[in-house]
Amino acid sequence: MSVSYVVKRDVNMPSGEPSVLVGDDDTRILRMMQRTLEQEGYRVFVALNGEAVFDMFVVENPDLMLLSARMLSRCGYAVCRRIREFSQVPIIMITAGSDKEYATGLDTGVDGYVTKPFSSRELVARVRAVLQRTKF
Repeated sequence: MSVSYVVKRDVNMPSGEPSVLVGDDDTRILRMMQRTLEQEGYRVFVALNGEAVFDMFVVENPDLMLLSARMLSRCGYAVCRRIREFSQVPIIMITAGSDKEYATGLDTGVDGYVTKPFSSRELVARVRAVLQRTKF
């Protein structure tokens, strides 16, 4: 049975702020990333599995995605491959950090990595760096 639970937060934030879609099935990490990014002024959308991430992406069209490499129902790499069929949105993969995972990500179109464990400061710095290289 796959989980399709999706949470959308802080929809009243001004639309000029960059939006980030975060996908991870570890709710503790997901909430930490959500709080950290919202405190930095980002509009944040969260999803607990790969199918929900894809559905939320289509609806919200975020400026950047943070995806866990390993999620329920569809892994982050499968979501990345599917999104790359029609979008060049920046994608940062969250991973435990094996060489195989890095290579897979680069082959599927990942723009960067955050390796677990990570600090909130590192997360914000990586998001900011990728957005600066793209459109923000």
